[in-house]
Amino acid sequence: MTSISREEATAVTDAVFSGTIALHERVRRHPGLIVMASLAMRESIQAGGRILVFGNGGSASDAQHFAAELVGRFMRERPAMGSIALTTDTSILTAIGNDYSFRRVFVRQLEALARPGDVAFGISTSGESPNVLDAIRYGSEHGLRTIALTGRDGGSIGAAAEIHVNVPDQNTARVQEVHRTIMHVMCELIERE
Repeated sequence: MTSISREEATAVTDAVFSGTIALHERVRRHPGLIVMASLAMRESIQAGGRILVFGNGGSASDAQHFAAELVGRFMRERPAMGSIALTTDTSILTAIGNDYSFRRVFVRQLEALARPGDVAFGISTSGESPNVLDAIRYGSEHGLRTIALTGRDGGSIGAAAEIHVNVPDQNTARVQEVHRTIMHVMCELIERE
């Protein structure tokens, strides 16, 4: 392993911060779909519905973080809100993956848990995760509101969702950073009375 000089490390650090700030600024100028997605989730919760959120890898941990903010609290004390991350139960995930296929891990859970009026909220930095796409399509066909949070150009997942919030960049790390900010904005809007 080669060593990196202090100057090189400083330049890399500056480039990462500059990149994420620039991408945040690009997304910040177009809040309409973030607001629309937040209000759709809020309306579902107010009507007794739930947010069923899912993704793979870093998006799986984002799904868990989002659900935790709603069930627990984000910024203020309020009643718990119904949200389930479909990424957390290893027994369910591995049983479905083994008995059916990994592509069905989210659809099968929607079959068991979702009710018309709930929200299927899929997260994918590529916009092309087959299991997220299948779950969004299932939601659309079974009376769920569907929201996609994507990167790149949104891909087939963005095209399949009722509401598509896109972070238009190719760099997965930068997209994930902006996704986290967007989800915090959503939580704050959902939580407001």
